[in-house]
Amino acid sequence: MKMRPLHDKVLIKRLDMSETTEGGIIIPDTAAEKPQQAEVVAVGRGRLIETGEILPLDVEPGDKVIFGKYGGNEVSLGGEDYLIISEHEILAVIED
Repeated sequence: MKMRPLHDKVLIKRLDMSETTEGGIIIPDTAAEKPQQAEVVAVGRGRLIETGEILPLDVEPGDKVIFGKYGGNEVSLGGEDYLIISEHEILAVIED
């Protein structure tokens, strides 16, 4: 099953973060915060501006991004959990 977000929306999948601190303390799932880093899975066509043009998004599938702690809407697709967020909720693209 495939999903394509509309307009300026972005479909992302949270990246798994380490569950052990630098000091070796293991954090249980119930106490761990959800990661704010994700990989872009799919993007919409772009944002419609007043002139009727569509501005393409700055992110593309495969990009690793950082997003706001409380951003997005959670969705499940094929047993996997994803978030749909607006492009303006993405704070940064992680570059190698």
